[in-house]
Amino acid sequence: MKLTSLCYLERDGQYLMLHRTKKVNDINHDKWLGVGGKFERDESPEDCMRREVLEETGFTVLRWQFRGLVTFVSDEAETEYMHLFTVSDWSGEQQLCDEGELAWIDRRQLRELTLWEGDRIFLKLLEDGAPFFSLKLRYEGEHLAEAELNGVRV
Repeated sequence: MKLTSLCYLERDGQYLMLHRTKKVNDINHDKWLGVGGKFERDESPEDCMRREVLEETGFTVLRWQFRGLVTFVSDEAETEYMHLFTVSDWSGEQQLCDEGELAWIDRRQLRELTLWEGDRIFLKLLEDGAPFFSLKLRYEGEHLAEAELNGVRV
């Protein structure tokens, strides 16, 4: 089981997105994601999110919202429990990321990017202002085979 955080910084109708292009053997290669990564020892979800945002963007998170828990089940990888956040306030200057290219993308254009199928579900939930949710995504290879929102199949 893998614990991770994923964070979408919000600004003027845009999200800061990471185009994953630089890591070798990256399951997310060439996909667009928010910023985030694996928990380190003794970290809370918030600790992990703040550290990952700082490492990948140079921004210090000041105000955030814990939006949901996403469970990824895959026939090719370890089950992952991803803690999903949005950030509305930060300080610092954007830096280059060693995992790919950072870009501010209009939320209306997100669906045009190369995303995991399940990401489209939770990005819509974020856009709609959904209350805290639990989303389970089951993949066969890169194909989304099943999705459950708060225990109900979608």
